[in-house]
Amino acid sequence: MRRFGELEAVIMDRLWEWGRPVLVREMVDALHDDRALAYTTVMTVMDNLYRKGWLRRERDGRAWRYEPTRSRSSYTAALMSDALATSPDRRTALTHFALQMSPHDAALLREALEQALGEPTAGESKAGEPKVGESKAGESKAGESKAGESR
Repeated sequence: MRRFGELEAVIMDRLWEWGRPVLVREMVDALHDDRALAYTTVMTVMDNLYRKGWLRRERDGRAWRYEPTRSRSSYTAALMSDALATSPDRRTALTHFALQMSPHDAALLREALEQALGEPTAGESKAGEPKVGESKAGESKAGESKAGESR
């Protein structure tokens, strides 16, 4: 999968941010503050994104309303997967990737891997097992308050 071009990326960012179908005219008006673009330029880029499968469209009078077919997270994941596919040694590439991460991102990756593998994340339990700090009946240990807990 190829990365978006500069204007494609700007348009997709706006669509993901807005979370609703958008007319080409709305996009042109929104982009006007950052750059002066012709209506036909924006229309062509949005039509290209439609043909590539990134946008779906629906008629609204004589115009089209466009919205993304996939999430920003899906796009990011596809880019990461493609980057990994370029390495003949995935283990080493993944190790280098993990070593470059902030502790926060490493924790997020750990949680994502646990979810993908069906393992409970910190503070969660497998089906039928009590959560950390809970009895079998699901009650908190004496003296602990669930209302004040945070993750």
